[in-house]
Amino acid sequence: MVAVDTERVTPDRGDLAQTRTDQIATFDDTVASLRNELVAHAYRMLGSWDDAEDAVQETQLKAWRAWDGFDHRSSVRTWLHRIAINVCLDALRSRSRRVLPLELRPDVDLPTDVDAPERWVQPAPGDGDDLRLAFIAALQLLGPRQRAVFLLREVLDFSAADVALMLDTTVAAVKSSLQRARSRLGDGRRTPDDVVEPLDPVARRLLDAYITAFQSGEVAPLLAVLRADASLELMPSGDCFRGRDACASVFEAAVGTAGEWAMQPTVANGQPAALVTWKGGRYGVAVLDARVDGIARVSVFEGAAFRP
Repeated sequence: MVAVDTERVTPDRGDLAQTRTDQIATFDDTVASLRNELVAHAYRMLGSWDDAEDAVQETQLKAWRAWDGFDHRSSVRTWLHRIAINVCLDALRSRSRRVLPLELRPDVDLPTDVDAPERWVQPAPGDGDDLRLAFIAALQLLGPRQRAVFLLREVLDFSAADVALMLDTTVAAVKSSLQRARSRLGDGRRTPDDVVEPLDPVARRLLDAYITAFQSGEVAPLLAVLRADASLELMPSGDCFRGRDACASVFEAAVGTAGEWAMQPTVANGQPAALVTWKGGRYGVAVLDARVDGIARVSVFEGAAFRP
């Protein structure tokens, strides 16, 4: 009979606990390094920052459950995005697409309950052209899988082969879907050349004019910086106005008297924005489309739970 050294074959409980602790730490570090990218991607898919954070939370849970079985044949980034994109696609099967009033087209059905906040694209903290409101709204006009293909290929720069693996389809199908998505988006993907970044002095001047008008009760500073083709959209009512004169009528009626409105400058969707309170109570956020020659568009989200 051969004597067995049990100390050599029986794992020490302390070692097992340390191994598990190390696994958790490795997983947490890996997910943390990609979390912002995952949330931004989920937001582009879903049109809601809150829904995006929920989707990433579910992605983390699914990934943790599968972590021990991850074979590393793909990168961790690819693996996590595969989980995330399918979480988003599952979510989109049970909800209506989000839109913005000014982006509605004849071939897009108006949400059944236009006063419901969940019908509209929601604002998001953060910077970058790929978060601009017009781009997010344009994406929602694509079918969910077209949207997924476009974002994975064009924004996140995954290969066609990686995207095919993520979506359980073929490379040929990915290429075809991408071509259709590009055609449908048209110029919706391109940031206009005259856009100014939120921290640019021009953008700050335009935002200051907007804030000053409401806080002072004097609308003139705002009207002076509206472009002739300026537009205004109000959520959740869905009301929209096109042209300086139409917008001016709304602003003139809304500014009230000095002290009713308080605004804090911020950045939303890579655009200058203002956190708004009215008579001391939370109101929402106003997001400006700032151009070199004035304000082209104002999107007001009443009641939005915006966290800069």
